[in-house]
Amino acid sequence: MSDPIDLTQLESLPFEKALERLEEVVQLLERGDAPLEQAIQLFDEGMKLAHFCGKKLEWAEQQVEMLVQENGEWTKKPFAVEEDLE
Repeated sequence: MSDPIDLTQLESLPFEKALERLEEVVQLLERGDAPLEQAIQLFDEGMKLAHFCGKKLEWAEQQVEMLVQENGEWTKKPFAVEEDLE
């Protein structure tokens, strides 16, 4: 198990490291053998990590553009997630 992440430095944390720690926190909580106080701290850390990862994914999605050909010309269009199209 790795050490808890310093949540005051969360914004400078790479996405992959945050996701790795989030997965670890989920596994620890799923085992169910953590004392109540530790479980609450893990839950709090996990919620902050989940929020951080969600924000990073939203930002990345906004940065992706697609090149599509319309009327014989290539144009840039924002990336649309399949859920958005329904």
